[in-house]
Amino acid sequence: MTVYVYQTFEIKQENFSEALQNIKDIQKFRNEHYDQKVEILAPVSGDDFKYVLFSTFEGLAEMELQNKKMYEDEEFTKLISEFVMENIVQGSLSTQIFRSMPLLKLEE
Repeated sequence: MTVYVYQTFEIKQENFSEALQNIKDIQKFRNEHYDQKVEILAPVSGDDFKYVLFSTFEGLAEMELQNKKMYEDEEFTKLISEFVMENIVQGSLSTQIFRSMPLLKLEE
């Protein structure tokens, strides 16, 4: 069952260019080194500096395995630490996890 991770965060205005480059580096690193798909969602309406990292995994177990591998990887932890500490507004990071629902058969 597919699992979707929806992480919202607000980028500091004074670090906007650096933050966008940093988040693109994180996206590229995760897509190239791990068995997951990561997209960056930019605002079309609403809060101008609120962005989303949208990740897709094959299931909860796969998500846990990938997270374990990522946080044991020094290069990844350096990228994510820099991003969180220097480029996002403190307290703005929020993570939601969703899973796909199987198609339900309706009785006739």
